[in-house]
Amino acid sequence: MLKRHHRIVDLSETEPNRRRGGDLRAMLTPATVGSTSGFMGLAIIQPGERIGEHYHPYSEEFVYVVSGSLEVDLDGEAHPLRPDQGLLIPIDVRHRFRNVGDVEARMVFHLGPLAPHPSLGHVDTEESDSDTALAAAGPHLVVGDPPVPERSGAVE
Repeated sequence: MLKRHHRIVDLSETEPNRRRGGDLRAMLTPATVGSTSGFMGLAIIQPGERIGEHYHPYSEEFVYVVSGSLEVDLDGEAHPLRPDQGLLIPIDVRHRFRNVGDVEARMVFHLGPLAPHPSLGHVDTEESDSDTALAAAGPHLVVGDPPVPERSGAVE
């Protein structure tokens, strides 16, 4: 088990994850700070981009829109999300995010509790734009989730 410790993590220290659309940055995780109850990150979504539909079978997801105009589909129903708005997405609720504005959108996300294993933390229910582009480019470009400790619950 990792020892928890105080640590400031700068966005520049994180690797972009574009597999599900947008640019997802896992910042405060079991691997980076030894968290045991969940993990937090930032989604950076360019105009016209989306984060593909998915759900979390073990975790609630909390989101807070910092900037930009987003739309979130919750079990197929669209809802606008604007700066300074927060949203709780319950366990097992399918959701996708779209940047419907003309500027970059930034959204903080937190998931908890952690899934018993990273592979169980996130279930994709549609192919993302990134999946389609990567498949067309060939298998040599497909990148898996970075390694995380056994009880880490997933990198969003």
